[in-house]
Amino acid sequence: MVREVKEDELNELLELYLHLHEKSIPEMSEHLDKTWKTIMQDENHHIIVKMADDKIVASCVCVIIPNLTRNVRPYAFIENVVTHADYRGKGYATECLNYAKEIAQKANCYKMMLLTGSKTETTLRFYQNAGYNSTDKTAFIRWLE
Repeated sequence: MVREVKEDELNELLELYLHLHEKSIPEMSEHLDKTWKTIMQDENHHIIVKMADDKIVASCVCVIIPNLTRNVRPYAFIENVVTHADYRGKGYATECLNYAKEIAQKANCYKMMLLTGSKTETTLRFYQNAGYNSTDKTAFIRWLE
């Protein structure tokens, strides 16, 4: 089953993020709690999860960004695409991305974008097979401290 995350699934989601790039789960704090509540209350912020074996095994984030160009149509940004290492290669992240596409289409988005830091050929092919290309735009990132 693919669906949006529930408010009581924060800890499970944070555990999944250990398979993304996180080295540890952040301590429960007022800041974490406030951030989680902000995300949960934001109608444009969607955390999509794939359930298998009664746990979250894959996820992605889809944020709908209001826009004044392209006939005042929003666009979607995809982030934090991850699958638990034990569940990779089963199409679960693709299911999450397809769910994100449905959300973007319902919101009348004119495009979806994602960035990846991976240079691994299989990861890049995964995104290409999911319908994304790396030829239309050039991404630049400025990291902030």
